[in-house]
Amino acid sequence: MNEVFKALSDPTRRKILELLYDKDMTAGDIADCFNISKPSISHHLNILKNSKLVFTERRGQNIIYSLNTTSFQSMIKWIYDFTGKDDNNEKA
Repeated sequence: MNEVFKALSDPTRRKILELLYDKDMTAGDIADCFNISKPSISHHLNILKNSKLVFTERRGQNIIYSLNTTSFQSMIKWIYDFTGKDDNNEKA
């Protein structure tokens, strides 16, 4: 879970996740949306992949990046369980 929060702490990586929420993309397509170098985008994508926030799939010569919604569901469940408040704002 620490890797997930570390990955989410960077605004560029959050923007990449927003792009992938709309559609699957190649690294080149993602890089075209930013004013930073392609190696920097590759670094951010590797962090997202290692934290399991994105999946990769090879299609021909391209590697397609897609959002791993299961990781987000696990994180939301953890946050919900952690806060575990009832209607009176007390711990359950």
